[in-house]
Amino acid sequence: MPELPEVETIRRDLLQHIKGERIESAKLITNKTVRNQAVFFVNYLKNRKIEDISRRGKLLIFELEYKRGEKENKFMLIHLKMTGQLIFVKGDKSLAGGHSLSDKSFEKAVGGSLPNKHTRVIFYFSNNSILFFNDLRRFGYVEIIDKEKLDKILLENYGPEPLTLDLTVDYLQSILKNRTANIKAILLNQKLIAGLGNIYVDEALFLAKIKPQRLGKSIRKDEIKRLCKSIDDVIEKAIYNRGTTFNNYVDSQGKKGNFVNFLKVYGRGKQTCYQCGRLIRKVKLAGRGTHYCPNCQK
Repeated sequence: MPELPEVETIRRDLLQHIKGERIESAKLITNKTVRNQAVFFVNYLKNRKIEDISRRGKLLIFELEYKRGEKENKFMLIHLKMTGQLIFVKGDKSLAGGHSLSDKSFEKAVGGSLPNKHTRVIFYFSNNSILFFNDLRRFGYVEIIDKEKLDKILLENYGPEPLTLDLTVDYLQSILKNRTANIKAILLNQKLIAGLGNIYVDEALFLAKIKPQRLGKSIRKDEIKRLCKSIDDVIEKAIYNRGTTFNNYVDSQGKKGNFVNFLKVYGRGKQTCYQCGRLIRKVKLAGRGTHYCPNCQK
């Protein structure tokens, strides 16, 4: 599934193409994908501009136009979850971000000629562009909410993000203190740190020289300092390189992310460690395949 760098890449690319554009109409193919009542959803979006696109963790937040006479402005949330896709089409130009169904061609990556059996929602814009929300497993969702509900969602479900002033050594120390869960599970908890997923947790722990099995309360202050820096370094480099791409990810330009070329442990089980030459191990932690070097990480 896309993680913070992949979703940020999608956000930046879509921002260039649909910010300030007016939604002429929206079409629901699968009603359950939208958490609002269908009639409200379609009617509210009709002839409404997208003012901005932001993100928290892996959640995309579309700021919608506020019209005269309305009590408040609203936001449209889109979460790709495991297999969601956003596909922008204008004329012969196509951009896709999210879960790729194939690496053979762009058309196969999005499940065939659009719309197709995976298409859940379609947004038609007044400039003749179209944004498709596709989802193979139907875990992703779209929802229009007000500012009060958005603030509540962000407060209750998302911790500080990497590359922000809120994710500090002191904060990490506070969430690790007395915790008996392993450090891998703690870092994957979105309520504690927003946006980290399986790939980047493994990579950050390797850079910090910490075994993923270690209990949170066992991590020393000097290790926490290394971990805080490692998280930021990994995420910053991944965003710069447009994320990590395997067979299941195509970014918003239909291109593979380049960070795959910089991975040290993730996906390298039974291969030699670049630093020490020992074999990388793969185990299951927090329900996820986890990669680490038993020699470099303590």
